[in-house]
Amino acid sequence: MLKSEYTPDLIECGCDEAGRGSLAGAVFAAAVVLPKGYKHEGLNDSKKLTERERYRLREDIERDAVAWAVAQVDAEEIDKRNILRASMHAMNLAVEKLSVVPELLLIDGNRFYNEGLIPYYTIVKGDGKYMSIAAASILAKTYRDDYMNDLHKAYPCYGWDRNKGYPTAAHYAALQKEGPSPLHRKSFKLKKEV
Repeated sequence: MLKSEYTPDLIECGCDEAGRGSLAGAVFAAAVVLPKGYKHEGLNDSKKLTERERYRLREDIERDAVAWAVAQVDAEEIDKRNILRASMHAMNLAVEKLSVVPELLLIDGNRFYNEGLIPYYTIVKGDGKYMSIAAASILAKTYRDDYMNDLHKAYPCYGWDRNKGYPTAAHYAALQKEGPSPLHRKSFKLKKEV
């Protein structure tokens, strides 16, 4: 079972991102403040859940959270900033959009560029340890999947409804045949290494 809180005395916000390794589209981040002592048996790291479980949990998270927000940084900005900084910027944007001001940020990973004044802890594999980070991981992943499914309608040749922009053999083959779309990240390696 995931831990409910890092510290019981502060308003905690879990933060996570989705789409860092994708070759195309925006990177998404979510920030989630859960009620104190919140429990949910199904909540887990989004990568360990099925698509159906993630979408069902998204409804629970959005209903139960004290506050939640999702933000994105597009491919052009990723190319300007680099993917790590763009991911951190998306997390900061999500925190800024919250309807409550958290007192502590719990960040999935080992690095964070804080653009505000809220103290934070980075937690490696935090989405498998803390409920608020797991909730943020589910929101970031499902909202990004929705976004990539929409983009697929405009660029069906890349198979984004299946690969969500990640580097698969089919995605590389489409890049070789069609070339990159305006939504591909130009700073990424868009040709498969032989």
